[in-house]
Amino acid sequence: MSLKNKGSGGEVSTRGMVSKNWTFLLCLGSFCVGLLFTNRMWTMPEAKDFIRTTGTGEDKIKLLAGDCSPKTMNERQQPKDILGEVSKTHNAIQTLDKTISNLEMELAAARATQESILNGSPISEDMKLTGSSGRRKYFMVVGVNTAFSSRKRRDSVRSTWMPQGEKRKKLEEEKGVIMRFVIGHSATSGGILDKAIEAEDRKHGDFMRLDHVEGYLELSAKTKIYFATAASMWDAEFYVKVDDDIHVNIATLGTTLARHRSKPRVYIGCMKSGPVLAQKGVRYHEPEHWKFGEAGNRYFRHATGQLYAVSKDLATYISLNQHVLHKYANEDVSLGSWFIGLDVEHIDDRRLCCGTPPDCEWKAQAGNICVASFDWSCSGICRSAERMREVHNRCGEGENALWSAVF
Repeated sequence: MSLKNKGSGGEVSTRGMVSKNWTFLLCLGSFCVGLLFTNRMWTMPEAKDFIRTTGTGEDKIKLLAGDCSPKTMNERQQPKDILGEVSKTHNAIQTLDKTISNLEMELAAARATQESILNGSPISEDMKLTGSSGRRKYFMVVGVNTAFSSRKRRDSVRSTWMPQGEKRKKLEEEKGVIMRFVIGHSATSGGILDKAIEAEDRKHGDFMRLDHVEGYLELSAKTKIYFATAASMWDAEFYVKVDDDIHVNIATLGTTLARHRSKPRVYIGCMKSGPVLAQKGVRYHEPEHWKFGEAGNRYFRHATGQLYAVSKDLATYISLNQHVLHKYANEDVSLGSWFIGLDVEHIDDRRLCCGTPPDCEWKAQAGNICVASFDWSCSGICRSAERMREVHNRCGEGENALWSAVF
């Protein structure tokens, strides 16, 4: 009985121990099978795929931060040769400026031609050649400001420093220098004064007629119209205005202007800044003196009106804006005011200062471009028109002496 019980107890105990072992093995096996099943059903994405799908925002932040870092920006933006890049940019800007200037000149020429056609004015041969295709290039246009009553002055200029006929044509073709007397028309259009100028022009062919009514109080308007008309007729590097009582050394003037060829906007002359005259009845009275402040103030820097030059871009600017440019009483002041606020280089060349007695002689001897007014009674080179002819003839080449050496 006891043995049986022991046997039974031992049998039961042995079976219980087996069951626990098998239970542990079954659990372990189930875990492994479950793990294998889970790995097959839920495949883990690769690390790079995980970063690509879940880390997009972070990557963008890192990318932007990397682009904005000083080191990265310097590596990407800093050129290998800074000076070379700056030089290329400067050349590109200059080329663009010249292209724009040429287009503006062609536009101004087209406008001038259109206005002439609409107004019924005759179109000169020079105007016919100013189309956009193949426009002739000149070095400088010299406009000699004159009046109806200045026939003797014009004859003196013709017999001294302005060549005539074939010599003037040769100067234009070989040196690119245009020289013309500048005059408008009388208050009575087609009157005796206009007919006298027309007859003189048929004889000499050296006039540039303006759509302008002549008058001393209209000199500012005349100067503006001169530059606009000259710019539309001739494509030149420089445009010069000179009074008809001035004798000019064309060769020296040409070499002086040539020094400033590379500059885009230059205003060349004998620069001054005189007082603003508020008193009525005096010469050079300024009716708009109040614009310059209190009494005793001075004008802004500008060139004296006897002789000055402007580059092509400035003449184009005057041409395109002539209808809105303000005119002061004095034409040289008006011209200077048109360039205020612009990026213009003022060239103060004292050789363009036309002297007054008694200093005109020593200025002429010092090689002044503007010799002097032939009406002044200085002893020496500028005493009279006859004296000027003697000087020209003494040079050995006659009237050709002063302008043949240009360039």
